[in-house]
Amino acid sequence: MITPSAQSITVSLGQRSYPVWIGSGLLTEHARWRAMLRGRHALVISNTTVAPLYLPRIEAGLEGLHWTSFLLDDGEVHKSFANVGRALEALGHVGATRDACVIALGGGVVGDLAGFSAACWMRGIDFIQMPTTLLAMVDSSVGGKTGVNLPVGKNLAGAFHQPRGVFADIDTLASLPEREFRAGLAEVVKGAAIGDEAFFAWLEQHADALAARDPAAVLQAIARKVQYKAGVVARDETEQGERALLNLGHTFGHALETAGHYSTLLHGEGVAIGMLLAAQLSERLGMSAAADTARLRRLLQTLGLPTAIPPGMDAQQLLALMRLDKKNSAGQLRLILWRGMARAEIVGGVAEAEVRAVLDAAIAGS
Repeated sequence: MITPSAQSITVSLGQRSYPVWIGSGLLTEHARWRAMLRGRHALVISNTTVAPLYLPRIEAGLEGLHWTSFLLDDGEVHKSFANVGRALEALGHVGATRDACVIALGGGVVGDLAGFSAACWMRGIDFIQMPTTLLAMVDSSVGGKTGVNLPVGKNLAGAFHQPRGVFADIDTLASLPEREFRAGLAEVVKGAAIGDEAFFAWLEQHADALAARDPAAVLQAIARKVQYKAGVVARDETEQGERALLNLGHTFGHALETAGHYSTLLHGEGVAIGMLLAAQLSERLGMSAAADTARLRRLLQTLGLPTAIPPGMDAQQLLALMRLDKKNSAGQLRLILWRGMARAEIVGGVAEAEVRAVLDAAIAGS
């Protein structure tokens, strides 16, 4: 994938501000990212799919350091406390001090686990994100959310821990399976659906080009989504208000992922279905029009994303999982809904009966 020269977007957090670089060949631009490593120790966390492809590209940049690598098996199910423990053991074996750095080379699972491990070692050391999936480039690598899954729910253990920098080398997308590429597009759609109708219209106009992985369209989509998220994170780093809007579709989506034991749906697929369920609930509550729901469904389907709850899932189980969502307050569901395209808002005290009705209707129609 050949692209214009790299561009940089800053996540502005005062002394903890950092750049998000997006472009071609960034992994082998060793001087650019090596300058962010402050000490003599490093741990590269990757997985068994990504490491054979891209770890050799960064090894020369680690020359002179005491470093090692820790590889996860591929898949969401491996974002676990057990693997955090193994990562911390690897840091211990390399002799990592307070100025060590963890490098996350991979998708969202790798980035979340690497960031959480860095947050835990000696109460917080540096880490750098090198996302290799579209979903990680546009969402999980930016903003400092780190964590692991538990059997009872997704991302229930974690910490806010901002990276020193993000290096999104879009050449890595060439090896990304089609299903995972399309799953990443769900997070792009999400940003537009929350608060940028002009971007949503752009996505509608360029949906075919994005689905075909046109380099110019993909680069612009990544940059626009990262720019939007960077602004939100700068205004609300620890999700006290506006940042919660970035969870549109996630309460439903995380429940779907957990019900499928983190193997039935990719995260972006869960978000796609969850966004549509949130739109349907908004419509049911009289907050939005059917035309908005239909518009969202059309774009998701054009991009090849699922819009139906997978067979065999139970509405009561999904509702029980939604009760564990981190946004809930005082035992009541607190969801991200919308008042039409690009007008998302936080809605507390949502009646479970209304949510159950939406889930029942979706399951019946699947």
